Amino acid sequence: MIDGRFVLLGALLTLIGSSRYAWLTIHARTRPNRVTWCLWAAAPIIGFLAQLDEGVGLPSVLTLSVGLGPSIVFASTFVNPQSYWRISRFDLCCGAVSLAALVVWLTLDNPTLAVVFAVVADAMAGVPTIVKAWRAPETENPVPFLLAGLNGTIAMLTIDDWGIATWAFPAYIVVMGLGLSVLIATRQRRVGAVTMRA
Repeated sequence: MIDGRFVLLGALLTLIGSSRYAWLTIHARTRPNRVTWCLWAAAPIIGFLAQLDEGVGLPSVLTLSVGLGPSIVFASTFVNPQSYWRISRFDLCCGAVSLAALVVWLTLDNPTLAVVFAVVADAMAGVPTIVKAWRAPETENPVPFLLAGLNGTIAMLTIDDWGIATWAFPAYIVVMGLGLSVLIATRQRRVGAVTMRA
């Protein structure tokens, strides 16, 4: 276990990555899916509130940062009309499932289950971006996702109380962040469409 204050470094990494992604979005170098990024802002903030209720402490800074970062990206999609991905019915269905998971959380009086439902909601919100990264990797950038995965890794290394409310969201962020980063980089290399240079 490392000093718990390292989560502040992890949060900074996520916010740097999100700010970079927002800058790329404003300049139409990335094209985020608004359904994903809107819900990626909402679900972690709900998870953060549940973690506060559970008394998680510093590891909850990760959850807060992965809510604030997407808020920045989502807002950036309104600056340049060419900088967002067209929303499909599939995206809306994933968004509906994500919202349903968030509604379930609101009906629960159990912080542990709330964190689990926040993870489910966040994962479902990410499905449209996973599909988009596979089909159109030139519209994505792997760096912010890599930094988010590192944030999750740092948070995991600071945990001393292994209750599910503490580790579920950081573990999910490791898997989603690193997974998306590898997917985007691999697909960009395969199709020869690199948007990383900015």
